[in-house]
Amino acid sequence: MKLALVLPLAVLAFIGIARAEEADDFREATKTEADAFNARIYAGAPGKTAYACFVRRYDADHLARHPKQKVASMKLLVSAETDGEDKQLHNSFRLGFRYRHRSGDFDSSGSCHHTVLTKEGNEVRLGCGVDCEGGGIGIALSKDDKSAIVRLESVRVWLHNKPDDEAERSLVAGSDDGIFRLDRADNSECAALVTDRKELAALRHR
Repeated sequence: MKLALVLPLAVLAFIGIARAEEADDFREATKTEADAFNARIYAGAPGKTAYACFVRRYDADHLARHPKQKVASMKLLVSAETDGEDKQLHNSFRLGFRYRHRSGDFDSSGSCHHTVLTKEGNEVRLGCGVDCEGGGIGIALSKDDKSAIVRLESVRVWLHNKPDDEAERSLVAGSDDGIFRLDRADNSECAALVTDRKELAALRHR
């Protein structure tokens, strides 16, 4: 019984759905469907490693039309790596953003374990979560694959490159901060989200 309850809740946390009753609107993707979605994200079948960068800097006109939006800019780096032991592709995310009325750069990161589809099959989402019940995000793609659609309810964040900061922070969805459309960009645009030198070198050569 516990497992039956935990699995739907885990999927909910990862796909960024606010209302529990919407869980039935999604189903787990098959391997073929997940592979097809990965190929869309990375603009081709990912090899041993792959990266995709999406960026949005909101201009004054957009912010004026969305006065309750807290986020002024956002970057999303989605990465994939094939595990040497299980030979499976593992996705992860890094999110960087700046607040509209608050100084500093903020980050979040985590693993992406679920690929789900709406039951109508008109949208696929990659479900990503932050460790220790830190919330998560859902990542979909526009129909032309040129933009990422990021959905969130609440996700734990920290000051840039300080994940062990004791101050508890979260980016919580409001009326204008629940869905973000980010445009595909060169991977170099997301280099600031990477701290490992070897990974940074690999990112820059993609």
